[in-house]
Amino acid sequence: MTDPKDTINIENVVASTGIGQELDLQSVAMDLEGADYDPEQFPGLVYRTQKPKSAALIFRSGKIVCTGAKSTTDVRESLHIVFDKLRDLRIPVSDNPDITVQNIVTSADLGEDLNLNAIAIGLGLENIEYEPEQFPGLVYRLDNPAVVALLFGSGKLVITGGKEPDDAREAVDVILSRLDELGLAG
Repeated sequence: MTDPKDTINIENVVASTGIGQELDLQSVAMDLEGADYDPEQFPGLVYRTQKPKSAALIFRSGKIVCTGAKSTTDVRESLHIVFDKLRDLRIPVSDNPDITVQNIVTSADLGEDLNLNAIAIGLGLENIEYEPEQFPGLVYRLDNPAVVALLFGSGKLVITGGKEPDDAREAVDVILSRLDELGLAG
């Protein structure tokens, strides 16, 4: 049987940074090729990088949120591309702005069907939400690591809220050990 930790896949990395000054987004949008800016739809300018693939949301305050990257390395590379593009427009950006990973979304597969009703009862109501009429997954809030796992009857998981790629591995270990304690793991 495949180790569920070997099925972990990073789906999205979200990171934030800032350049410490306000921007005239209208003028940046005109000068930055490929930028998307429609303030009636969204208050920020959207700039997409292709290699690595991501979208940077640039706000008037100088704050930047990067989303859509598939690794922490890619999110940093994408932001450095954005910094260079802004420098090309003669916007001063420090050499190494702080980049903070806010959220890593991963998926995994436990490799077996799950009885979500039994799991909901076994785990107790303080850490879970399970309303199958509203949403087909069980929401399990873990304290350590501090993530939220969505468990589906198919055995698939989505883990969100991680700050490090290893948070997903730890979460899978915690979930498997809790299911094992409850006699609900294969």
